[in-house]
Amino acid sequence: MGNLSFNLSPELEGILEGLHSFIEQEVVERHRQAGEALSEPRLMYGDDGLFTEKVLESIREVRMAAAEAGNYTMFVPESLGGGGLGCEALYRVYEDIHHRYGPHNWLTTYVVAHWVRGPSHVLEHATEEARQRVLPHLLSGRDSMCFGMSEPDAGSDARMMRTRAVPDGDEWVLNGSKIWITNGPYADFAVIFAVTDPVAAADRNGGISAFLVPTSTPGFSAEGSIRMFNSPGGDEALLYLDDVRIGKEMVLGQLGQGFDIALSGVASGRLYNAARAVGLARWALELGLDYAKRRQTFGVPISEHQGITFPMAESAMEIHAAHLMGLNCAILIDQGRSYLKELSMAKAYSTEVAARAIDRVVQVHGAMGFTNEMGFVEAWQHVRKAGVADGTAEILRRVIAQRLLKGDLDL
Repeated sequence: MGNLSFNLSPELEGILEGLHSFIEQEVVERHRQAGEALSEPRLMYGDDGLFTEKVLESIREVRMAAAEAGNYTMFVPESLGGGGLGCEALYRVYEDIHHRYGPHNWLTTYVVAHWVRGPSHVLEHATEEARQRVLPHLLSGRDSMCFGMSEPDAGSDARMMRTRAVPDGDEWVLNGSKIWITNGPYADFAVIFAVTDPVAAADRNGGISAFLVPTSTPGFSAEGSIRMFNSPGGDEALLYLDDVRIGKEMVLGQLGQGFDIALSGVASGRLYNAARAVGLARWALELGLDYAKRRQTFGVPISEHQGITFPMAESAMEIHAAHLMGLNCAILIDQGRSYLKELSMAKAYSTEVAARAIDRVVQVHGAMGFTNEMGFVEAWQHVRKAGVADGTAEILRRVIAQRLLKGDLDL
């Protein structure tokens, strides 16, 4: 976990040991036995760009096995039936998983419930009736969910959304569309954000509400997948809501206060992405260092050349700084202290550092660095997407600058 002055608690050490054992048995072994079915994109996706049934079955099996072992819901609040672990644990767990297992064993993504795919603190805002309806199968890993915020004309400025929800008796009627929705093609439930008070929304004073929508509801459809990085498929979707009717018990939290719910979720995503980026950067750097000691040119290992080692030393400095930033931010959140500026710093810096580190390691490997076998390109794609997800680097810098100008100068 790094040469840090503050160590893991015995409880967290035990959790990580259990996770390693579980992942070796349920993920690494599953990937080994499945072979190309879980590693070659041409076999993982159908002609429609969606995961094959074999892949979806593997994902569901891992989720359910992780839930049975107590891993899947470790970060779900206790009030919802989860383990209730805090943000320091979240950071350390996600950093450790990606550091140890890299991008190849990608089913590790489903060992711990991600806040947009599985049960999370967002559902603390659900009514008791909604909880009884959705929680059992989400907690067991059988079902999954997605988070519908972004729209074609409302990305970084999410308050520009056009999706509307109008009351009709004991129901709400939703109309609109969403884009870039992770797990959208496969989710059983969607958290959908819609304007319920156009005047307040236009004034940027509330007016946006959150709804928990079963994706089987008439009028709800997912157009998937949005293919990126020249992949034959993916898990990002366009969602369409055409006169989707849901009961008022499916409103999350208070009407008009949905944006606060969204921001609490996005905060989890930013910490997750910071941890994942640092983990992948460490994974790549260690492979680069090992290769540099073995590979020879002009009669000596390439580790003798400063042109090779200095860039990696630079990345080591940056990764260490990013790691400390992320851990400090997680601890601030757990302590209930102000964290908005620090989280923005950690997420932006970590994703940029990781992209540079992986690129440098590709350069160290030469042509070998581009091969599917090494996984560097896949890792770079992950961290490059993370530089946009849950707040772009530009939006995060805007937040940092705003906080500084308001007098938040603690660095």
